[in-house]
Amino acid sequence: MKLKDEDKQLLKELCNQYNVSYEKMLKLLDTTKEYEFRERRAGIYDALSEIIKSNLKTSLP
Repeated sequence: MKLKDEDKQLLKELCNQYNVSYEKMLKLLDTTKEYEFRERRAGIYDALSEIIKSNLKTSLP
């Protein structure tokens, strides 16, 4: 997903504030975008669930 630099910075700040993984959030946004224009979105919940359960970095330094 292409975000403006200021949007990325805001997302990073919010992720840090709420102790949410920035990397997971980007992956969730990318996956949602990937399914956005499909006629059927079968599998999106499974894909999002797998991302949430994954061991990506939990927060930024």
